[in-house]
Amino acid sequence: MNFLEELKSLDINDIGRWPMPIQAFFMLLVFLIATAGSFWFFVWQTQMPRLEKAEAEERQLRTNFEGKQKKAANFTAYKAQLAEIERSFGTMLRQLPGKTEIPNLLVDISQTGLGAGLQEELFQPTDEIRKDFYAEKPIKIRLTGSYHEFGKFVSDIAALPRIVTLHDIEAVPKAKEATFDELVLNVTAKTYRYLDEEEVASAAAEEEAQSGRGKKSKARTTRETSKGNRKPKAGKKG
Repeated sequence: MNFLEELKSLDINDIGRWPMPIQAFFMLLVFLIATAGSFWFFVWQTQMPRLEKAEAEERQLRTNFEGKQKKAANFTAYKAQLAEIERSFGTMLRQLPGKTEIPNLLVDISQTGLGAGLQEELFQPTDEIRKDFYAEKPIKIRLTGSYHEFGKFVSDIAALPRIVTLHDIEAVPKAKEATFDELVLNVTAKTYRYLDEEEVASAAAEEEAQSGRGKKSKARTTRETSKGNRKPKAGKKG
């Protein structure tokens, strides 16, 4: 009787009467199955989440390291770029006049129009508008002349050593039958100046004071509204 036929003849309910080699093989098989099950439960089910978490952390650390490595490699380029930005900013800042230079700049703008051959009908500087570190000075201008004279005026304004920008440009015929040699140009020119340290500090203090007044006003309005919403207490019955 071969091994397979001997296995078929065994009674599963009477293991004690099995031949010793088959009993040993069966016990080994049960042991291996139990060991595999224990490994799957205790190692795979318990340790795999930890392993996956560790792998995710490793990937994140690798990503962070690669990012920092790129930044370190580009640090020199960043420094050079920053230095170039600072130089450009300094150049632009030097093009902004100080407070005492504004009157002369206004004269230069007016003379530029006259030098282009235009007739000046209006030259009206308006109030300054303060920004973070500079102030802009709008000037309402009305000029009359030809189309080519207007072009020369715009070109000469751009060539001034200080920054002057033109806004709200409107060119219309001086009369119904007027030609390109008889035009009226309405434009707002804006020049800019830098604020000195005292002006910047004063503007910051004023902004802070306005913010404080706004908060107090809001709190007072809230209290008054709260008082107005209170119901009067009922009087005692006699």
